[in-house]
Amino acid sequence: MPDTAQNRPELDLKTIFPFELDNFQREAIAALDAGKSVVVCAPTGSGKTLIGEYAIHQALDRGRRVFYTTPLKALSNQKLRDFRSQFGEDNVGLLTGDISVNRDAPILVMTTEIFRNMLYGTPIGEVGTSLTGVETVVLDECHYMNDRQRGTVWEESIIYCSSEIQLLALSATVANSDQLTDWINKVHGPTDLVYSDFRPVPLQFHFANQKGIFPLLDETGKRANVRLVPKKKQQKVERGSIPTP
Repeated sequence: MPDTAQNRPELDLKTIFPFELDNFQREAIAALDAGKSVVVCAPTGSGKTLIGEYAIHQALDRGRRVFYTTPLKALSNQKLRDFRSQFGEDNVGLLTGDISVNRDAPILVMTTEIFRNMLYGTPIGEVGTSLTGVETVVLDECHYMNDRQRGTVWEESIIYCSSEIQLLALSATVANSDQLTDWINKVHGPTDLVYSDFRPVPLQFHFANQKGIFPLLDETGKRANVRLVPKKKQQKVERGSIPTP
């Protein structure tokens, strides 16, 4: 089980994040402070990564480590740059299938497959040597669990991960988030669901042609009165000539 809230020093949110947090962010942070694992289900662009950053601040303040996992090498590289800029280059490492940089750093970014492979050599429920000192594992893009071909990576990561380690699953909005949370609660430990369907960055649909970029929908949400495919110009065929195909 992760440490209880009584063992966790309180962090000043205003010092870490000098701006107003959304309700779902505060709710997720409160669950982390209570020592629970958390599933955060919110639209893309709503600020889920901030909760992962709080978990990092929390672990660093306690002299512990955080594993931040992503499904793609490109995303892992991006997180490496972001976290180095935010927490210092010496505090962040990277571990993928072909790259190992500062792997003993307190913040270790890796692909989810690498994390799953780490757990293979450890009996279920135990903490292996590679996870010594790890307080929280962030499972970014956890909605990939619904992928029929790649979803087992997330499933096995959660099943094999010791209940002593706090899980923070960051997911886009999915229909079965409550079922996912219930399952993690059974196979791993006490887990809270934090759900938000508010999209701070609204989706806008456009199309492009040779003349520019145009909105696909009007103000009412209906299809705009525009022609997606321009009319073909009728070719004039001179008498006695062969039309060009």
